[in-house]
Amino acid sequence: MTKLRVGNFSLSLDGYGAGPDQSPDNPLGVGGEALHDWFIPTRTFQRVHGKKDGTAGVDDEFAARAHRNVGAWIMGRNMFGPIRGSWPDENWKGWWGDNPPFHCPVFVLTHHERAPITMEGGTTFHFVTDGIEAALERTVQAANGKDVLIGGGVATVRQYLRAGLIDEMHLAISPLLLGSGEHLFADIDTTSLGYRCTDHVPTHNATHVVLTK
Repeated sequence: MTKLRVGNFSLSLDGYGAGPDQSPDNPLGVGGEALHDWFIPTRTFQRVHGKKDGTAGVDDEFAARAHRNVGAWIMGRNMFGPIRGSWPDENWKGWWGDNPPFHCPVFVLTHHERAPITMEGGTTFHFVTDGIEAALERTVQAANGKDVLIGGGVATVRQYLRAGLIDEMHLAISPLLLGSGEHLFADIDTTSLGYRCTDHVPTHNATHVVLTK
């Protein structure tokens, strides 16, 4: 059965998934890049980006687990790129170059229509304008029995979390404070929605927490 999952989602100790003052030159905000210091050195991250080396251990085990059995992705417009409003042209095709690391269908939430973009390596970006549930329905169909992974950003995860549609969340809590930015759980009662912690493992670089419903 297809699950809707969040994997490798980095948070600060005070609950922020991105820092303040986000901009095209600083898409994760002030201090936001450091949230991923646990992830970037891992063998999983390095191999996804075409390199052979990388660290093993618990961080890599969680990183790899998030990518198993994934048949399609969902992401927000902000994760796809820095362009706001209507598309001025079709030149922007994401942050990841000609061969994005997804290698499956990716559904982008937006208010502005755009034709699908077929990239190298099996990734096709589809743009969904009729809401999170319509996007989920299309993504589940495209996943063909595999799981759907929500890539981010914070606002997109919050929409699906508030609706109680996420089956499992892997959060990597980094040992740093951001003070402000985009808070993942603000005004969301996860207990009432039925979520509980089913796993938590600390490492030097992060505390890995799994919430399930």
